[in-house]
Amino acid sequence: MQNLVLYCRAGYEKDCAAEIQWRAEELYIGGFVKTKPNDAYVVFQTFEADGADKLMEQIKLNDLVFARQMFAAGELLKDLPENDRVTPIVESLADVEKAGELRVETPDTNEAKELSTFCRKLTVPLRQSLKKSGSLLNKEHSKRPIIHVCFVAPGQAYCGYSLSYNTSPHFMGIPRLKFPSDAPSRSTLKLDEAFSHFLTKEEQEARAKSGMNAVDLGACPGGWTYQLVRRGMFVAAVDNGPMNENLMETGQIKHYREDGFKFEPPRKNVYWLVCDMVEKPSRVAELIEDWAVRGWFKEAIFNLKLPMKSRFKEVRQILAKMDEMLREYGVEDFKVQCKHLYHDRDEVTVHLWLNPSKGF
Repeated sequence: MQNLVLYCRAGYEKDCAAEIQWRAEELYIGGFVKTKPNDAYVVFQTFEADGADKLMEQIKLNDLVFARQMFAAGELLKDLPENDRVTPIVESLADVEKAGELRVETPDTNEAKELSTFCRKLTVPLRQSLKKSGSLLNKEHSKRPIIHVCFVAPGQAYCGYSLSYNTSPHFMGIPRLKFPSDAPSRSTLKLDEAFSHFLTKEEQEARAKSGMNAVDLGACPGGWTYQLVRRGMFVAAVDNGPMNENLMETGQIKHYREDGFKFEPPRKNVYWLVCDMVEKPSRVAELIEDWAVRGWFKEAIFNLKLPMKSRFKEVRQILAKMDEMLREYGVEDFKVQCKHLYHDRDEVTVHLWLNPSKGF
């Protein structure tokens, strides 16, 4: 297939487009981007007939910062007849064999989501027809490709597939998290999603568990601290502002009324460092680099607030500089991941793990 379809946050199409263009050029796969502002998706059309298939096999979705989901697709189906939209969709997926799941989706915009009721109604008859054609197995199978039918407008859809080992497990690439009623702020969902995204359930059980020591820089009023506490950690909450009283009553928090950029942990047995301060991204990155060089944590999750323009360029430069600085100061065993998560706004979330080769 020639088209790689990528979902992203509305308003971030240029950043998603710049990133996939750069990654494709690295792999010597030529093509061009098709996108419009606030459509919440990007299409990279390759010059090769199977260019999208190659990209999907060689680029990990989790390595893309601004894409929530990606799948290889054929040409946009237009003017699908109202009396039979199923037949042309099934025909367009003739080359897909024995897929394990069907997702009929829309981009994440208010306009597109008006089609969600229609998509739900279409799913049942479409699933039946795809099973008859052999494109879809009779029973769901987690190890087989996933068929995506993305309606971008009434009667218009991209149809294709993603690979089971290189796809978002979530419908539309969006995790469904419930806001805890006792959490101090909605920012708590950002760290909750970050743990779920960067660590598997098994890894969370081993590396984000009760009894660990953590530091939250810029903690007030406690949205991120809440996620650490609910996992049973003991937290040094660093902020000049007040912390949530109910959260403090857990007895798992020591509040340091200090500047997060000047704080030094009194004990160097910190496993998790988290940080969601409203500061220049380069300054926050330098702070995390300093902690990493000093060996003051094992893993860190932190947010980088982004400028309104050249956001992908900014992220790319900061991550490249972080890599350079850590290696320059002798920190060579580390793993960095970065993602524009669903609960992020004008920011990205970074996960830095020191000495991953040694395990937990």
